[in-house]
Amino acid sequence: MRILAIDLGDKRIGLAISDPLGYTAQGLETLENKGVDRTVAALKSLCSERGVTEIVIGLPVNMDGTEGPKARLTREWMDRLARETGLGVASWDERLTSRQAGRLMIQEGLSRQKQKQKSDQLAAILILQGYLDSRRHRATGAS
Repeated sequence: MRILAIDLGDKRIGLAISDPLGYTAQGLETLENKGVDRTVAALKSLCSERGVTEIVIGLPVNMDGTEGPKARLTREWMDRLARETGLGVASWDERLTSRQAGRLMIQEGLSRQKQKQKSDQLAAILILQGYLDSRRHRATGAS
């Protein structure tokens, strides 16, 4: 079982993949967003190459919990990915992942240039790790 996480951006798409047991998230190379058709084809190929069985995509929900235009666009991507890959596609609330990623990179002392290069990947890692932790939590019935 491998799960692919996607942090969808207008220019770049952050990617992360789980280990086979679904415990940890590892970052993958960031993908340039070249439009829906080309990007979905690249993601479909990646899923096939890596043995992905499920996709989780960060859903940009407003701070008050409502969904705006970006969330609707993300849901359209989710539908397209599900159709094209034949895989289950789930969403994960990504409200604070970019801010959390920024704090982590500052703590690590990364330059602004390195932060720009790594922010999308780190956001995808945070989305996936949160999703994996939530699945494990539900499976064990822990409270």
